Amino acid sequence: MLKSFLLFAAVVLLVLASATAPARPPQDASQASSAKKVSPESLAKAKKMYEMDCALCHGSTGDGKTDLAKDMQLTLLDWTDSKTLANMSDQALFDAIRKGKGKMPPEDDSRAKNDDVRNLVAYIRKLGKDQPAAAAPAPAQPTAEPTTTPATPATPAPTPAPSN
Repeated sequence: MLKSFLLFAAVVLLVLASATAPARPPQDASQASSAKKVSPESLAKAKKMYEMDCALCHGSTGDGKTDLAKDMQLTLLDWTDSKTLANMSDQALFDAIRKGKGKMPPEDDSRAKNDDVRNLVAYIRKLGKDQPAAAAPAPAQPTAEPTTTPATPATPAPTPAPSN
């Protein structure tokens, strides 16, 4: 009986806690479309910031294949592949840069303002778009089929005459 009461009380507390939790604020429209509104000057600044703070681990091209990442046993996203970031929102990238993630340190407010980080997100998204499209595989060359001649029916062997 006591277990049932404790279970009921725990469920009630969870329901109340989730009902009173603040709702997640909607994503700022400027963050959602930051890649569209970034000036060339802002992208150039973001590129310099990337080269100073990010390229050591993520690579100068953004492929995530660096000696440091390998030494630290990190598996980093390949930002040169636009499919990699397709399911990540700008806000998720912003939060990862601002707050850090795993072994990645956060980008401090004193080093980069929010607009700088938004521009960095736009620059990261641009890394995949700047890569040449993968060459389509060459069509397979038809292989020459061996020519076969229709088999001629074998002539049946003469049947021996019955011996008496």
